Amino acid sequence: MVDTIGTLDRSHKGETAPAVQFQTPTGTTTSIADFTGKPLLLNLWATWCAPCVAEMPTLDAVAGRLTVIAVSQDLDGAAKVTPFFAKAGLKNLKPYLDPNVALSTTYQASLPTSILYDSSGKEVWRMVGGMDWTSETAKELLAEAK
Repeated sequence: MVDTIGTLDRSHKGETAPAVQFQTPTGTTTSIADFTGKPLLLNLWATWCAPCVAEMPTLDAVAGRLTVIAVSQDLDGAAKVTPFFAKAGLKNLKPYLDPNVALSTTYQASLPTSILYDSSGKEVWRMVGGMDWTSETAKELLAEAK
């Protein structure tokens, strides 16, 4: 079996997360800094992005063991994302929203992009493109965050 893996980018290693605000599942605002203290996998995705949708079940599986926040870059926000989550039956992921696509703009990211932060809020790496987050390769990469 061959791992599904995007392009690994380590060129931002050690950088602090941008102070961009986005919406929590309850509608309040938050930023990546609010998650400092444990490793975090930030996933930028959209309902119209086929590789994003394909990797969601594997992200959901990883979210049972690691803090994963999947932040939708859909302009329609909850109108698209809430029904998607209901239909997909995701158990661990919650629907974070960024209807202004501020995160994608700040990171200059194509979708999907996932960024791993260590417990001090410093970037470890980013993965551009789809990924099977349950693969051995993914497990080794995720273990890099302390």
